[in-house]
Formats: sequence, C-alpha cells, structure tokens
Amino acid sequence: MRYKFCSNCGAQLPLTIYPFTAQTCTRCGHTHYHNSRPCAGGLIVRDGRVLLVKRAVEPFKDCWDLPGGFLEAGEHPRDGMLREIREETGLDVRVLGFLGAYIDRYHFQDEEFFTLSSYYVVEPIGGELRAQDDVNAFAWFALDALPDAIAFEHPHAVLRDLREWMKRDF
Repeated sequence: MRYKFCSNCGAQLPLTIYPFTAQTCTRCGHTHYHNSRPCAGGLIVRDGRVLLVKRAVEPFKDCWDLPGGFLEAGEHPRDGMLREIREETGLDVRVLGFLGAYIDRYHFQDEEFFTLSSYYVVEPIGGELRAQDDVNAFAWFALDALPDAIAFEHPHAVLRDLREWMKRDF
C-alpha cells in the first residue's frame, strides 16, 4: 500500500516506485514503513485429506482457500489460527505442529500489501462443521486431488509442504 498523506503532519507524501519498503515525508521526515501484515491459518487434516473453504468475499470470491485470516492487534499466531478456524468452520481443533511461515501479496480494492502467514497442522476434536463468517462452502480434498481455483499464491507452497509433512509425521 502506498500512503498518500503523512500520518504525522498531514503533508502529501512523495510518490514511490514499486517495490517499496518505506515512504519518508519531505516536510517532517517521518518514515512510513510498509511492513507485512500478520496472518495465521490452519491445515485441518483428517484421514489423509485437508479441509478447504470457499471464500464468500473478495478478493478471490468463490475460490478455495485455507481456513485463516488476519491477526488482531497483539494476537499470537496460534491463537489467531484457532479463532479463525472457529469463526469460519465451527470446529475446535488440536494443534499437531507448526508447518511454516509464508509471504504473499494481498490485493483488495485500491490496496496492495504483503502478508506474512503462519500455518499450523491441526486435527478436528469437536464442534460442528458449518460454513460461516466469510466462508460459503467447505470440502475435504485428497492432497493429490486439489481443486484448480485456489485463492492467492502461497497456499500452493503451503499444501506442497503439507504433503512432505504428512509423509514424515503420519
């Protein structure tokens, strides 16, 4: 995202050429950093399959996605992942392990920014599976039979790493 005005003094900020990491105000010298926004998600596994959710909102409306989302201020990634899974699927899960962190770009309306997503491998232990929040459907997929329409770029790497994780740990 490119800021148009300085949050410190209100002056118009100079145009920066992409890629960018920061904008510095020419009036007051305040630097506006363009940091990745933290997200977390869960790979819900059962019987060698993974649960994907269908997005009910833009960006990538009606594409398949991994359950997860943006962290709230000060929220630990593990807690955010558990919250997002509950909000989107109605499930309670048990964490089996941390899979990794992945960077992606998020395009929405007139904004573009980077995300840093932490992913955990989890299994369902309770709750009732139902599409809710910003999800309109869900389905279990074998890792060798994933749908073509998957939202964002990073889930492809996440699912590849899940295949390797399952070979080692299941």
